[in-house]
Amino acid sequence: MSDDDESKNLPAQTGMDFPDALPLLMLPGQVVFPMSLVPMRLASKEDRLLMEDAIKGHRLLALVTQRPQATEDRRLSDAFEVGCIARVLQMQHSPDGKLDVVAQALRRFRVRGVVRQDPYLVVRIVPMEDIMGDLAELEPMARTIKTQMSALISLHPAIPDGAQNIVENIENPGFLSDLVASNLSFPIEEKQLLLETLDVKERLKRLMRLLEHEIELLKTSSKIHQEVRESIEKGQREFYLRQQLKAIREELGEGEAQHPEVQEYRAKIQALGLPEDAKKEALREVERLSRMNEASADFNVVTTYLDTLLELPWNKSTGDVLDIARAEAILNEDHYGLAKVKNRILEYLAVRKLKPDAHGPILCFQGPPGVGKTSLGKSIARSLGRSFIRMALGGMRDEAEIRGHRKTYVGAMPGRIIQSIRKAGSNNPVFMLDEIDKVGNDFHGDPSSALLEVLDPAQNNSFMDNYLNVTFDLSKVMFIATANVLDTIPWALRDRMEILEIPGYTMEEKLHIAKRYLAPRQLDAHGLSAQKLRFELPALRAIISDYTREAGVRNLEREIANVCRGCARKFAAGRRTPIRIAQKDLRDYLGNAKVHFDSAERTRLPGVVIGLAWTAVGGDILFIEATRMPGKGQLILTGQLGDVMKESAQAALSFLRTNAVKLGLDPKAFSEMDIHVHVPAGAVPKDGPSAGVAMLTAIASLLTGKRVRNTMAMTGEI
Repeated sequence: MSDDDESKNLPAQTGMDFPDALPLLMLPGQVVFPMSLVPMRLASKEDRLLMEDAIKGHRLLALVTQRPQATEDRRLSDAFEVGCIARVLQMQHSPDGKLDVVAQALRRFRVRGVVRQDPYLVVRIVPMEDIMGDLAELEPMARTIKTQMSALISLHPAIPDGAQNIVENIENPGFLSDLVASNLSFPIEEKQLLLETLDVKERLKRLMRLLEHEIELLKTSSKIHQEVRESIEKGQREFYLRQQLKAIREELGEGEAQHPEVQEYRAKIQALGLPEDAKKEALREVERLSRMNEASADFNVVTTYLDTLLELPWNKSTGDVLDIARAEAILNEDHYGLAKVKNRILEYLAVRKLKPDAHGPILCFQGPPGVGKTSLGKSIARSLGRSFIRMALGGMRDEAEIRGHRKTYVGAMPGRIIQSIRKAGSNNPVFMLDEIDKVGNDFHGDPSSALLEVLDPAQNNSFMDNYLNVTFDLSKVMFIATANVLDTIPWALRDRMEILEIPGYTMEEKLHIAKRYLAPRQLDAHGLSAQKLRFELPALRAIISDYTREAGVRNLEREIANVCRGCARKFAAGRRTPIRIAQKDLRDYLGNAKVHFDSAERTRLPGVVIGLAWTAVGGDILFIEATRMPGKGQLILTGQLGDVMKESAQAALSFLRTNAVKLGLDPKAFSEMDIHVHVPAGAVPKDGPSAGVAMLTAIASLLTGKRVRNTMAMTGEI
């Protein structure tokens, strides 16, 4: 059908004649009805040019609503086909370069093709008239709409009271429907459908249904507000919001059913048999959860807290295997030597067997690196049949690592004590606090102070984690600490622990450890077997004496691993015959010896004595060298010695001068010579009183001309 044919089917137009083509302006999110005022703000260059041209001409525009899925280039397909012809009443340039325009919609139209695309859309239009029908049928419907509007105005606070008079004075049913539709917040699709409905009777029916739905929504909302308002006191805003949310859920037929996990949490709390304070806190959080919206940020915070609280082993313990003979066999199987430590552990097990509820001591294994402190804790857990947890404390500076963060903080979590207990799954694991002597402190707090409660058997039955905010019983946990030195541990923390010293291993102990533990472990780690590779005892002894110098056995294991790697390479290259590592073969795998013992060479002259020293990695020897020269009786000390060590040298010289006659020395010779005492390794600080006897012997050897045996070392205070 042609456009002319369609125009003939429309009612005869009255009043104003319109051009066949008009510039098209698309309005996003706005449906325009006839006889309504349309304020617009135009920003695009295309829209501004369109408006300026319209002002210069007949001031008429074709206004249509832009579809929601419209593209940026705004093609004709991006707009609805039915809109309103409008006349521009006012145009003003704003300071930001945009145009503020007020237009009045005049009549409906339908788009019937594009006249031109650039610089803006100009379309052919067909004006449309309302189809009125029988006025006798329309008047009752119009009266119903006026009644509905009266009810709507009484319920809607945003509609002014004067609107009722305007609605009552409108006689034209078509204009009444357009006025009501243009001023109420209906969905865009519903408004466009009303605009496109030319039959006034159908338009009034559709409008009545929309008004009825709007009135029901406002009544429901008013009812909810009224119920909430009656149930609260003035000023209780938080309670008001909670009651409002509750009333909304009840109105929607929802409630705790919206959060099925609430009932699940309540069931878990009743089944776990929590302590009273923990149960009370858990139920309080569940009650909070039942009042929350799932989209709330606090919803996940509360569920995470409840999951953590309920996953803790409040009443779950592993049964102790209190078999003393079995425990002794396991300790001997895993570690060689360490008789004192093993006896103390077996004593602990014996007491537990006789008195199961006894609170055991907090043990602290102190010794140089590599002597097996951490692995000893694993053996204790295995012998007891308990879970084993290791927590490294080295470099820890934040108190919250021990006590946790309060759950009000973003990303809050429990402290590492509670986290480890949760991971272990029992409330009585063997808990090893590794490197307790290396805990630091700064502006975040002092972790060692937070450990005071953890490591006190009289207090840790009510340990309070900041995140949980309830007490947790740590008295069943067997805490074992390890440290290399005791000086850096605060005295209050050290007082709570029973110190068990683990000294460095002797040559024979290292030999047994290498033969029974280290060599088999490295053979297995490198894909070898005892049939393919075998270490002779002299070779192991040479590795210990010539390639390592330590209190523990870590470097010894590394050197054994170096030999295993060299042999593995040969087997990978095709070797079939077994390899026996003798002492003479070590140079091929490990290079030249790294440790040299020159005590016999260095003590061949009088005045050189071997002393004994303590270091952080175990015992060691050091040389005290004395020499003399003509002078005035001065004592010269070098080797970066501390004040106590200098005083020991002065005391040694005073003793010799006092007893010069008994030792066969000339008392006058002391004033005619200077004595220089040097302790080699001058870059290493040295201090302490135990080198006094070695200094005395060195000066006496120098003055008497008698050499000291090179197989003897000494320590002691003068």
